[in-house]
Amino acid sequence: MNTEYEKLLGQRIRFLREARGLTQEQLSARLQLNNCDITRSALAKIEVGQRHIYPDELFLIRRLLDVSFDELFPDYPG
Repeated sequence: MNTEYEKLLGQRIRFLREARGLTQEQLSARLQLNNCDITRSALAKIEVGQRHIYPDELFLIRRLLDVSFDELFPDYPG
């Protein structure tokens, strides 16, 4: 995956999380309750593009934030 795109995706996840009034700790706890082992630290790294996000994590984040894929994915800068 393009590292610039990973950064944009992470920024978008952060924006959507914050727009819903959730902290990293709260979202990571909800992920863990749904059998997705993401710590707050791992979520922070995803949001700044330092950690790859796996498809199952992405699907669950999308569901927990209650957004469409169109809302989640920024336009590809390419």
